[in-house]
Amino acid sequence: MKLKNQSYIVTGSSMGIGESIARRIVKEGGSVLIHGLESDETKGVAQSLGMPHCVGDLALPDHCEEVVKTAIEEFGQLHGLINNAGAVLRNLIEETDAAFWDTVMNVNARAPLLLIRAALEYLSASRGYVVNIGSVNAYSGEPNLLAYSASKGALMTMTRNLGDILHRDYGVKVNQINPGWVLSDAEKQRKIDEGMDADWFERLGKEEVPSGRMITTDEIAATAVHFLSEEFGPISGQVIELSQFPCIGRNAPKC
Repeated sequence: MKLKNQSYIVTGSSMGIGESIARRIVKEGGSVLIHGLESDETKGVAQSLGMPHCVGDLALPDHCEEVVKTAIEEFGQLHGLINNAGAVLRNLIEETDAAFWDTVMNVNARAPLLLIRAALEYLSASRGYVVNIGSVNAYSGEPNLLAYSASKGALMTMTRNLGDILHRDYGVKVNQINPGWVLSDAEKQRKIDEGMDADWFERLGKEEVPSGRMITTDEIAATAVHFLSEEFGPISGQVIELSQFPCIGRNAPKC
């Protein structure tokens, strides 16, 4: 087991990619603090894994410190922080005011910074890891994902910046995964709410999913856990896109 006797925080691990990462960590012998915004879902995942949990809003700076404090109280040490929690909120430019922008930025960019800062002492002691979960939308994004895309772009720059200085001065490796289109329960429901059929993901074309299916949360989790292991080596400050086609310079589909 790759992560035996090691302990981690996975934010936003009550569902989706975060839950899959948490389950994969436990499968590999590690312990994980389950974190989420909703109490019932977070507690349910934690109980299913036999792990502690913490509930709260990462838009609140004090809660970021509380998450790290809870992990140290539970485990006594920390080997990795996975910044997965995100506010996936949609608005066009005409609808994006200061409050909306701040909400998205505070969760998606500021919270990871505050969590890393709060955890740095413990991660340095273990020569641990930070894995940030971003998005291919960081490179541009759809029109109604302006704030979200900008926040993931900020996170990507933060990863490259801290991946240098924290590795050199603290022994902490910082890397990022930018998933493409992933089939999570939330994404299934989001498309249904937008008017698509319940089985929409089974009828996608090759232009959208070249393999014939969407990426799963478990497939993202497999790479995240690899980032947390010694097998990944002394690599830091890197961003990897986990998508089915190049997010920049994709071949145009034939007419």
